[in-house]
Amino acid sequence: MMFVLGILLLFVGIMVSVAWHELGHYLAAKKFGIKVPEFFVGFGKTVWSRKVGETEFGVKAIPLGGYIRMIGMLPPAKGETLGRSRRTGPFQGLIDDARQQSAQDVLPQDADRQFYTRAPWKRIVVMAAGPFQNLILAVVLFAIAIMGIGVAGGADGTQNTTTISQVSQCVLPASAPATNECPADAPPTPAAAAGIQPGDEIVAFNGAPVVENDWRGLQEAIRAASGTVTITVERDGQRLDLTPTLIRTEARDLDEPSRIVEASFLGVTPVPIFVPQGPGVVVAQVGDVVVRTGQAIINLPERLPNLFGSAFLGAERDQDGPVGIVGVSRIGGEYLSAGFTATQEILFLINLLALVNISLFLFNLLPLPPLDGGQIFPALWEAVKKRIARLRGKPDPGPVDAAKLLPVAYVVALAFIGWSAILLVADLINPIATPF
Repeated sequence: MMFVLGILLLFVGIMVSVAWHELGHYLAAKKFGIKVPEFFVGFGKTVWSRKVGETEFGVKAIPLGGYIRMIGMLPPAKGETLGRSRRTGPFQGLIDDARQQSAQDVLPQDADRQFYTRAPWKRIVVMAAGPFQNLILAVVLFAIAIMGIGVAGGADGTQNTTTISQVSQCVLPASAPATNECPADAPPTPAAAAGIQPGDEIVAFNGAPVVENDWRGLQEAIRAASGTVTITVERDGQRLDLTPTLIRTEARDLDEPSRIVEASFLGVTPVPIFVPQGPGVVVAQVGDVVVRTGQAIINLPERLPNLFGSAFLGAERDQDGPVGIVGVSRIGGEYLSAGFTATQEILFLINLLALVNISLFLFNLLPLPPLDGGQIFPALWEAVKKRIARLRGKPDPGPVDAAKLLPVAYVVALAFIGWSAILLVADLINPIATPF
């Protein structure tokens, strides 16, 4: 039940983020007097729609994005009248058809409400408004998570309760990749074998009382002990003595996490104490996520072979690779069904949705049609040309012909559809393994 709820919550959150993105375009377009006949979330067949004023708002069947339709996205060809005979050339017919389709949306009374007639800076604002809506939403979500709820364990990650959040089921080296599945030859953890359960509060270790919320002290005691120990837990108002037999294994040093040491291992994760942070932490978090997400987007082409192999050839999935809407929703479902506290679950969903919005912000700014950046770049180039012409005393060169980029737009769209299909298959049959 919680798994399904997690999937639904993340899916709805992503669709709301898409609608929020399109709302940015819509509001900016209306601000500058551009006519917007359609505002839809999704693609394909219309599931529901309602006309408000001159705009039809609705939802379509394929939930892989959204769009608003503004009139006059393509300028007429210089010195030509739409509707004349088609010109020759490998892509000219396609371009002419697109111009004619764009012109059909324009009624005589709307001639001055077309997108291309607006000043370049206004067109840039309209196209950038969508991605920046996602950035704004991401900042708000991170602020809610970091300033409102807090950072798990505090700024240094050391503030934890002595209540158990998770019990690891098997022993894996610290250097092993994160996974929620135990290999067949992996021994059970001492905690699992002894019957320790999530929600148990450890109140004594080998007869010595444990200071409430002093997880670091308890952790040091566990690592220094050996053999069979007695752990007293409080469960449902009763105290129980459990006797796990600790094992020695690889672990990360408490003071230098990058260093691997040998220590005794129990196999439990504590419920953290959530400590609210200041706005500086929010800014640092957003900046860090933007940089890491930007690097991930740049590296997408080199991820394709592994993604294709994991989708169709049975290859092992790259755990640091890309995930799609299905994959993200599935991660949310797995987290909600893993037995974390309500605070941890809310915090995880908020942070994950913020990450999705950072990805939408950066991806849509790529200077490739049909992405938003593919309209921003021609407008920037037009502004530069106009400026140069003005300085040289030349006449206004007119709008940059974005229609000439249509062949690129179709290639990018096909590539995106192919990528999305491969990603969908990989997320369905070979999903990212989560550590919970």
